[in-house]
Amino acid sequence: MSTPLRVRALRALVYRCPLETPVVTSFGTMRDRPMVLVRAEDEDGAVGWGEAWCNFPAVGAEHRARLVESLLAPLVEQRAFEGPREALRWMSEKTAVLAIQCAEPGPFAQAIAGVDIALWDLAARRAGQPLWRLLGGAGSRVRVYASGLNPEGPEVLAAVRQREGFRAFKLKVGFGAARDAANLAALRATLGAGAELMVDANQAWDLGQACDMAGEIERFDVRWLEEPLRADRPWSEWQALRARTRIPLAAGENLIGEAAFASALASGALGVVQPDAAKWGGVTGCLAVARRIRASGARYCPHYLGGGVGLLASAHLLAAAGGEGLLEIDANPNPLRTLTCGALESISEGHADLGEAPGLGPEPDLERLRDYAVAI
Repeated sequence: MSTPLRVRALRALVYRCPLETPVVTSFGTMRDRPMVLVRAEDEDGAVGWGEAWCNFPAVGAEHRARLVESLLAPLVEQRAFEGPREALRWMSEKTAVLAIQCAEPGPFAQAIAGVDIALWDLAARRAGQPLWRLLGGAGSRVRVYASGLNPEGPEVLAAVRQREGFRAFKLKVGFGAARDAANLAALRATLGAGAELMVDANQAWDLGQACDMAGEIERFDVRWLEEPLRADRPWSEWQALRARTRIPLAAGENLIGEAAFASALASGALGVVQPDAAKWGGVTGCLAVARRIRASGARYCPHYLGGGVGLLASAHLLAAAGGEGLLEIDANPNPLRTLTCGALESISEGHADLGEAPGLGPEPDLERLRDYAVAI
């Protein structure tokens, strides 16, 4: 699958969309929606697009974009690579010490991931194939769920998304036992017994609190409990929680590196594993990890909360990996997602179809994004 490439120009573009209703998590609030797009152009003028995670802190988007343009572009431009995998190894090796020196392994990994996605999109477009097929996938349809339901009246937005074709939904929890339970009750009553419900605590609890809350949540027939503990807690705590609840535990968006995922899988604590291609690894790293997740017997459900290009990359990864995983699609309004998510704008009976367009699909229309552009 390696496609020889030589990048002539690598750019990053920043966009921000103000919010009427902030996106609330147990650890912080997003008052606007940022997006960092990465544009890679090869020597023949072909273009590929990627996206780097940038939700936090509030200045994260501009920082990641500058890392792409000031640090990664000089490493990648005008150098021949056998394909995206070699480019990712090169960027990672050449920035490893600097990332330690700066104490910024996360931002560096996010910028590299955005470039990797762009290079895979470029490779697939040059091959004239949709990315899911270039990666070895057997079909273009993926199951989806509506994510990011805020603690304030979540059933209202969920009902809208249900009418649009979603059949599975994930609620933000970690706002107190009474409020979390009331929101789950409202969702179940509104969506019906057939709807799949998941919850995301965003690292809100310690082990004792997580055990108590898992007991409260079980009665709502929840399909997974996401990040009930801090992502840096030892796997022995996750194993202890797993022994106390019948709800599958989910995590992975805050893991960096193949070794971290190997430890997660070896622990046996997770039923659902959620690498984020825009946070670490891009397509290269996450496809390898996704295959290990499936081989372990866990479910691969890519994490994602950003613009449409990263969402498409996550969908193509899921289609390529196969299995019973679900694609996370943010339920909250976000023009930066809807203007760039291509085939994922249409949901039918809990599924999306990526189709046969080369790469990730139609290129982003920058003219439609102009009002949200931010100078870096």
